Amino acid sequence: MTRSRILVVEDNSDNCDLVRFLLENAGYQVLVASTGSQGLSIAGREMPDLILMDLTLPVMDGWTAASHLKADPKTAQIPLLALTAHTLPGDRQKALEAGFNGYISKPINITKFNDAISYALLRKEKDAT
Repeated sequence: MTRSRILVVEDNSDNCDLVRFLLENAGYQVLVASTGSQGLSIAGREMPDLILMDLTLPVMDGWTAASHLKADPKTAQIPLLALTAHTLPGDRQKALEAGFNGYISKPINITKFNDAISYALLRKEKDAT
């Protein structure tokens, strides 16, 4: 069985290290980008199984990057989860409207985080069959 590859697009090194640690300990292969534009490039080249993306990123924010990913037929089917501290009323809906398939708020609740990752990958697998 091959390990699922997850792209983490996060500009804060502490947050990135935590997410990478959690994912690698769960057995996933992790790819990392620190800007929205890097995330687009890596996603198009590597075709990960899942993308976790912060919304507030340098160069290109997560909302814009999500719109580009979902508009590109090559990357449109990759599940995309917002990983963000944007937790004001309406932020979740705004993320979903930009093309995100789900939303994980910071600070990270480890149990909910692991459940969200598992659910997104399971859902992708079911959609492929």
